[in-house]
Amino acid sequence: MGRGTRIAGWVSFAVLALVASLVERARSHGDQPLARIAVHETVFALDGRASVKASPSVLGARGQNTEWVSLEYSFPNASSDDWIGVFSPANFSASTCTPENPLVLPPVLCSAPIKYQYANYSSPAYISTGKGSLKLQLINQRSDFSFALFSGGILNPKLVAVSNTVAFANPKAPVYPRLAQGKEWNEMTVTWTSGYGIAEAEPFVEWGPQGGGKMRSPAGTLTFDRSSMCGAPARTVGWRDPGYIHTSFLKELWPNSVYYYQLGHKLLNGSYIWSQQYRFRASPYPGQNSLQRVVIFGDMGKDEADGSNEYNNFQRGSLNTTYQLVKDLKNIDIVFHIGDICYANGYISQWDQFTAQVEPVSSSVPYMIASGNHERDWPGTGSFYGNTDSGGECGVLAETMFYVPTENRAKFWYSTDYGMFRFCIADTEHDWREGTEQYKFIEHCLASVDRQKQPWLIFLAHRVLGYSSADFYAVEGSFEEPMGRESLQKLWQKYKVDIAIYGHVHNYERTCPIYQNICTNEEKNYYKGILNGTIHVVAGGGGASLAEFTTLQTKWSLFKDYDYGFVKLTAFDHSNLLFEYKKSSDGKVYDSFRISRDYRDILACTVDSCPSMTLAS
Repeated sequence: MGRGTRIAGWVSFAVLALVASLVERARSHGDQPLARIAVHETVFALDGRASVKASPSVLGARGQNTEWVSLEYSFPNASSDDWIGVFSPANFSASTCTPENPLVLPPVLCSAPIKYQYANYSSPAYISTGKGSLKLQLINQRSDFSFALFSGGILNPKLVAVSNTVAFANPKAPVYPRLAQGKEWNEMTVTWTSGYGIAEAEPFVEWGPQGGGKMRSPAGTLTFDRSSMCGAPARTVGWRDPGYIHTSFLKELWPNSVYYYQLGHKLLNGSYIWSQQYRFRASPYPGQNSLQRVVIFGDMGKDEADGSNEYNNFQRGSLNTTYQLVKDLKNIDIVFHIGDICYANGYISQWDQFTAQVEPVSSSVPYMIASGNHERDWPGTGSFYGNTDSGGECGVLAETMFYVPTENRAKFWYSTDYGMFRFCIADTEHDWREGTEQYKFIEHCLASVDRQKQPWLIFLAHRVLGYSSADFYAVEGSFEEPMGRESLQKLWQKYKVDIAIYGHVHNYERTCPIYQNICTNEEKNYYKGILNGTIHVVAGGGGASLAEFTTLQTKWSLFKDYDYGFVKLTAFDHSNLLFEYKKSSDGKVYDSFRISRDYRDILACTVDSCPSMTLAS
């Protein structure tokens, strides 16, 4: 197509009429970066003197799902607020819009870009020369890409040039596997994303033990459409086709054995599409006495290696956390990301970006998630909080993109066993108070564990249901999520929960063993015998913008850190547990404690942990 023809085509576009709904600011959160773009203010201003050229035009020729693209662009009226938007699908014109009202003309743009960067980011002379270059990293997202040059900044964008189209060799390829524990101890689930629907190909996983024969397990396929979203921007400018999400169940695994697997799709013509080969180690038998290492954090979000979409100065909080996990992966057995997964906030493309970022981890060890406010909350949809933090996703993305062994994915609470650990994962975006369905689940999870076989009982939740010195909690006078521990602390005490870990507050904090605001043990780093209470930990520094501590001092807070990091639990045997807090910047340990005890210490009665009357009394 010639330049004149292309310009004439663009001139035919109508002025944008679709208004994007901005994401509500949450505590210690800013806007999703894509929400900063005033899409509704975009005007058509294609300039024949402006140009954008992208290369290479074919990506992933050797099967890779991530590749760098080089851009060269020029604009004689260059300014410091010119920016490049990456659009996928490449044709983001009015012809692709879904009509919502026949009386309203379609907009110029139907969706926000999947990422953006300023034109002078790597070309300081751009303003004076009108010429610049930029390198951007793309991932395989089931469609082609184009790059648009805008003037006027992100508040008054004017479209001045559009690039050629680039695409991956196979945009539909199976990508970004996410492992998760199944409902049985000897089951591993594999979830991945592709562009192949069930009418086009049969999805499966080919897998087998190291050095053994291979077998194939079929996969179920899910997807969703715009109508599944609860509001803007998820069902407006943030919408992007999610493709197909497949989950296969690998059963009857031998404990601690290594298995290799590949994602596969059998096309209708009999040919096969394959992913690369991955490996994982099967989970230990519940109660098995072996070295077991668990990493836990919340609120990591995602970041871009190319520096684009810098959200709340994530550089390099999120990427550093991911890097440290990858670096130490041989010493990690399972990961728990306890809510606020990627902060897509209704911009669906960002879930692909996140799953690509964590793939080195999630393809090798179980990557278990919990639901947070940025996954679930939306007014009038049954969430416990009526805010707009999910950007209209109302839980659909988290419930579909990742598998968790819940009875009902819309009720995101579940339990899972890993060797000597029992994990009870709550859903703080649904009511947890006494008398509710979730409260009954939590009590059953805590009560049903055999502590002789699984001595380490861990409670996980997104919002802080225990204790936190966050400034916004202190202002409320609660030092917790309002109504957080009032119902649950008697359960933690009765069933002798060792550690409760939360996200939501973007920092690190550890308490003494505590019950009803009173420290029950004076030790700080080496606990022997009976704890008499539960140790509460905030581990919300996975990557999102940090949250301030109050200046008020409390007796129960033993260690605080205003920095990015994560925690690691290491069970050496049934009697010895090591807790470590590591910074994401260097992976070094900055806080730790040990618990050493015998089974009789778990059985021993403490305040409110045994029946008030026994035969002995």
